[in-house]
Amino acid sequence: MSKTRMFKRAGFLAAAVGVTGLLGAGVASAHVTANVYGDQPAKGSYGAIVLRVPNEEADAGTTKVEVNVKPEYAISSGRAKPVPGWTAEVTKTKLPAPVKNAKGADVSEVVTKISWTAQPGNKIAAGESEFQEFEITLGTLPSNTDELLLPASQTYENGKVVNWDQPTPPNGEEPEHPAPTVKLAAAKEGHGGGGTAEPGHDKSEAAAAKDASDDTARWLGGAGLVVGALGLGFGVGATLRARKAGAAK
Repeated sequence: MSKTRMFKRAGFLAAAVGVTGLLGAGVASAHVTANVYGDQPAKGSYGAIVLRVPNEEADAGTTKVEVNVKPEYAISSGRAKPVPGWTAEVTKTKLPAPVKNAKGADVSEVVTKISWTAQPGNKIAAGESEFQEFEITLGTLPSNTDELLLPASQTYENGKVVNWDQPTPPNGEEPEHPAPTVKLAAAKEGHGGGGTAEPGHDKSEAAAAKDASDDTARWLGGAGLVVGALGLGFGVGATLRARKAGAAK
């Protein structure tokens, strides 16, 4: 086989693999998924989770999204990051009797649902070209499970509702409408039961000291660069003056 034919064949195979990968990504991205951008949420802490919602109906846009939180998770705090053009609502439910959360505190009211409703003109457009992301924070996260199951529902402007609520079976085969899930990392040490501070709370003294140390290091580093640049300038100037003096003799 000539080198030219070999290169052509390799290019064809690479293109075929690339197309297959893109098609696979397209199928996977059609589901409502829960994503983490940054550190994985840890048991007994607070975590930021982003729901990615693609539109799938050719003739209808998405106008409402809901995510359900199991009461047994005993999550007492839930917040939704504002999304322009959408109205968010956090629903809490009072329990028949208090339960202990991961930090050992009694919880009598838990987050059970977070929903977003599109204001006029702000739906996720019909077709398969758009998606929207909805970010939430939840805590205190449970310590008795390795992942959060967050069943979601997607409502279209034509009244159709698609429920993304099917757990993945033990064999790993993906169901038709898989529920969004988030893996939980092991509890962190030294945070009173593994929890970190709720987003929006003041930093601890240690964190503040670290920030101050980082700022000082950056300032000193910048000052060192300035001094180095000045020294280089003086050196170059002295060299040029010496050459001129030598040429003048």
